[in-house]
Amino acid sequence: MATNHYWKVWLKLNLLTADVDNDYIADVSTTGNTKRNEDLAREIVNEGSEIKYDTLLSVFNQRDRIVRQLLQQGNSVLDGCVHISPRVTGTWIGANAKFDPNVHKITVDTVPSVEMRDALAAVGVEVLGVKESAAYIGLVTDTATGLTDGSITAGDDILIEGDKLKIAPDGDPDAGVFFVDAAGVSAPVTRRLTENNPKRIIARVPALAAGEYTLRVVTRFSTSAITLKEPRMIEYDRKLTVQ
Repeated sequence: MATNHYWKVWLKLNLLTADVDNDYIADVSTTGNTKRNEDLAREIVNEGSEIKYDTLLSVFNQRDRIVRQLLQQGNSVLDGCVHISPRVTGTWIGANAKFDPNVHKITVDTVPSVEMRDALAAVGVEVLGVKESAAYIGLVTDTATGLTDGSITAGDDILIEGDKLKIAPDGDPDAGVFFVDAAGVSAPVTRRLTENNPKRIIARVPALAAGEYTLRVVTRFSTSAITLKEPRMIEYDRKLTVQ
């Protein structure tokens, strides 16, 4: 299939293979914003659809609600983009083990549909080179489950790995680890950090409500003896989900 689109990627060190010095993973250099139902409705209208924007948006939102309900009922959902199926994570000790919300998590798996795989076959990759050593969050691990899929457990620790992450200086009221919800409300980590190093932070997740959050690290840490004049904000490029 002809290549009609290109994703630009930077290479950065693979944090999962600490014993290998020359192992890199690709970091897609996103040039656009996250698109939502409002954007999809506008695209359809711009393509010449006679269906009104408000009607489209209402249908999209209704569709999302029905998909969530079907998954709550234990169904899988397959559309033109992804196959979503229910899954319960965690280990079960003994044949008569019961569900324990402290050990097991209810989540979903998503797999590209045939149509999506065909669309991706038309995407090429342009390697921009090795990403400069900048402050970034490369991986978040839920220490309660060992998962790195974006699921986190309220009240338990997460391991944050990357570079230039150390929260500094001590006592800076603007610095810290924060969880930002969809409305932009920020919940700080108030418990003392178990580990606070440039490449690793272990932080206790606050008592967050179920939902999606953006992980944000704010610090004036610098590799020199002088801290930054202005706080640096570092966000994880993957949403974190509290079940």
